[in-house]
Amino acid sequence: MSSTSRRQFLKKTALTAGAVGAAPALRSGFASGSPNDRVNVAVVGFHDRGRAHYQAYAGMKNVRVAALCDVDERLFPAAVRYVEEKSGARPETVFDFRRLLDNKDIHAVSIATPDHWHALLTIWACQAGKDVYVEKPVSYTIEEGRKMVEAARKYDRVVQAGLDMRSEPATRAAVKYLYEGRLGDIYRAKVIIFKGRAGIGRVKDSEVPAGVHWDLFLGPAPYRPFNLNRFHYGWHFFWDTSTTDVGNSGVHNLDVARWGLDKRVHPIKIHCTGGVYAWDSDQETPNVQVATFEYQDGTLLEVELSNLFTHETGGIRSTGNFFYSNKGYMSSANGYEVFWGEFIPGSPEITPEGISNHVTNASFPKRVYKPGPVIKDAETPSDAESHFQNFIDCVRSRRWQDLHCDILEGHMSTTLAHLANISYRTGRKLTFNPHSERFIGDDDANSYLTRQYRHPYVLPEKI
Repeated sequence: MSSTSRRQFLKKTALTAGAVGAAPALRSGFASGSPNDRVNVAVVGFHDRGRAHYQAYAGMKNVRVAALCDVDERLFPAAVRYVEEKSGARPETVFDFRRLLDNKDIHAVSIATPDHWHALLTIWACQAGKDVYVEKPVSYTIEEGRKMVEAARKYDRVVQAGLDMRSEPATRAAVKYLYEGRLGDIYRAKVIIFKGRAGIGRVKDSEVPAGVHWDLFLGPAPYRPFNLNRFHYGWHFFWDTSTTDVGNSGVHNLDVARWGLDKRVHPIKIHCTGGVYAWDSDQETPNVQVATFEYQDGTLLEVELSNLFTHETGGIRSTGNFFYSNKGYMSSANGYEVFWGEFIPGSPEITPEGISNHVTNASFPKRVYKPGPVIKDAETPSDAESHFQNFIDCVRSRRWQDLHCDILEGHMSTTLAHLANISYRTGRKLTFNPHSERFIGDDDANSYLTRQYRHPYVLPEKI
C-alpha cells in the first residue's frame, strides 16, 4: 500500500461527516442542500433485496418513497401498505421504469433489480438528471461497469454502489488498521463464501402470470418463455441474467479484500475453476468456484465459493475475509481479529553419525499464533453509518466524493467477479490489460466483455 493512499483514506474517513455539512448547495429540485430538503426516491425492484431499500428510506427524516417500480404488479399492495404506514405518504406505483425518467419530482432512484438490468437503469437515470443507488454487483459485464462510471461523471450524478460492507464501522476500522501498516506488509488476501443453496430442480415453461410483465423482466437478455425457475431469485442460476454467486454474494467480500489490499487497478492474471455439482436441476451457473487473481506487483487475491455442504475454514462458516502479512494475519471470523505469527525452531535431527541436521530447523519449524486486537461493530450503529443514509447525505451535499462506495469502486470490485466468471467459462488462465480493460490476445475471452442486447433494451454506444 502506498503511503499516499493510506493518508487519503485516513483523511477522508476523519473528515467525511464535516465535509457533508459544508458542501455546496444541491441542484435539481432543491433550494439549499440542507438536511431539511426532502429527497424523493423511487425504489426499483423490490421482491427481495429491494424491500430493505424502501423500508430504510421510509424511516428516514425528510426522505419520501415517492414511487415503487417492479415488473410484478402483484408485489405492490404489501409494499405500498408498508410505506404508507411507516411514512404517512402513499407512493406512486409503476411497472415500467422509463415512466419515472421524466418525473421531475423524483430526485433519486434506488435499484435492486436482477443484475442484467443494473447498467441500463443507472445510465438512463443519470441521463435524466437523477442520482442513483445501485445494488451489487453493479453491472452484468465489464463494459457496462465502465459506462456507468462515465455516465455518473458526465452528468455529475451521485451514484452509490450497494457494497454496503464499506459502511460497517468494524470494516472501516479494520481497513484503517491495515492502511496504517500495523499488520505489516500484506501480500495476500482470501475470500470465503460458503453459502448453502439447495438445488432448484427442473421446472417446465408455463404461461406468464397475470400482473407480470415478462418482456420487461427479461429486458436486454435473450427472450425465453416464462419459467418460474428463471423468475424471482431463480434468475441467479442462469447465465442470461446472473453473474454467479461470486457476483451475488462474493462481491461484497471481494470488495473488502481489494479495499484492504489498497488495489486501485485490476489484476493482470486470473484463473478460475469449478462446476455445477451434486444437484440435478436447471441451474447453469456453477455452485463451486475457486479463483485466483494476481496483480502486477505479485500480490494475490483468492476466492473460494461453495453452495454445497462445506466445513468451516479458519472459523468462518459462511462468508469472510483473510489478510496475510509478514507478521501474521487478520480474520473476519469474529469481528476483525489479528493473530501474530511466530516460528519456533524445531528440534535438530541427530544422524546415526551424531551429526546435527541444521536444515531441519529452517525447513520444519513450529508455527504458533498469538491473539492480537479484535475490531467489532458497535451493537447499534448510528444512522450516519448506514449505507443508505450515506447516499442520501451525498445527494443533499452533491459530494459524490464522500460516498462510502462510489460507482468507480463498485466497478473495480464487480470486475473481479466478471474476470473470475470469464476464466471459468473459457476454461483457462487469462491475462488482462488493467488499463484497456481487455484480455491480451484472446478474442474468445474478450467476447464476454459485453453482450448481445435485445432491442430496445440496448446499452448506449456513447454516454
